[in-house]
Amino acid sequence: MSGLRLVLTILLMVSSVALIVSVLLQKGDTEQSTIFGSATNSYFGKNKEKTKEGKLAMATKVTASVFILLSIVMLFA
Repeated sequence: MSGLRLVLTILLMVSSVALIVSVLLQKGDTEQSTIFGSATNSYFGKNKEKTKEGKLAMATKVTASVFILLSIVMLFA
């Protein structure tokens, strides 16, 4: 196993653990009002990205993107 492949494997494992943790920390969306769009008209709906849940959702998206990118790079390394 080359040095680059070893580093990529470690980064992939770290990103996979971070992705699992960020998904598990997210609160389930059990409110029915969000389906009909009434929550987006509230103050919290408009400023969702500034809340803890919004930051966690953004962290999940970034972590998933890193995971996918590393997985594709691992195919060719």
